[in-house]
Amino acid sequence: MESKLTNIESALAQVNDGDVLMVGGFGLIGAPLSLIDHITTLDLKELTVISNNVGEAGKGLGLLLDQGKLKKAVGSYFTSNREVAKWYNAGKLELQLLPQGTLSEAIRAGGAGLGGFYTKTAVGTDLAEGKETKEIDGETYVFEKALKADVALIRAHKADTLGNLVYYKTARNFNPMMATAAKYVVAEVEEIVEPGELNPEEIATQHLYVDKLVLAEQILTKDGVVQK
Repeated sequence: MESKLTNIESALAQVNDGDVLMVGGFGLIGAPLSLIDHITTLDLKELTVISNNVGEAGKGLGLLLDQGKLKKAVGSYFTSNREVAKWYNAGKLELQLLPQGTLSEAIRAGGAGLGGFYTKTAVGTDLAEGKETKEIDGETYVFEKALKADVALIRAHKADTLGNLVYYKTARNFNPMMATAAKYVVAEVEEIVEPGELNPEEIATQHLYVDKLVLAEQILTKDGVVQK
């Protein structure tokens, strides 16, 4: 099997206008900051992002928001970037708010080939408006559609050249499930080793889900984002 390691420019060549992107991360933790940074240099527009949040003001996905590249954001915690509200109130950004567990399960369902699932979360609230409901064993449930994407941009700690991925603690977050729910997956990693050097018990994403690997050019420290 050939190495999947390539440069960022080549890996992002398959991202097109109007694509739906899944982007890993919880805040900036576990976010593919190098890939996002390179997208700022590309002439892309009308993107939909599925991510826990839209980065922070001027950081992560916040950079793409500032450039007007985003048409829609699907996520759970938009208040980490107060600029999101400004774009929404100006009619320049669509938002779809999902409870965090629902977001996670919708991505997992997309990767598992399911059409969706029923949940009690959000029943009777504005978030359930317009959605199908069903009574099961005397309880009301709301139907949530599975989420899928054209492209997933994820971040891992270490990989082998085949694309097997190991994550670091909470930076794992949404990344593994996003790798299963997109047609094309690019993994940004801090370290790449040869096949056989990873502990099989630590591998959370198997190589068959990963199309391209790139070395991270940025790392997140307690003092902020720094170049490697």
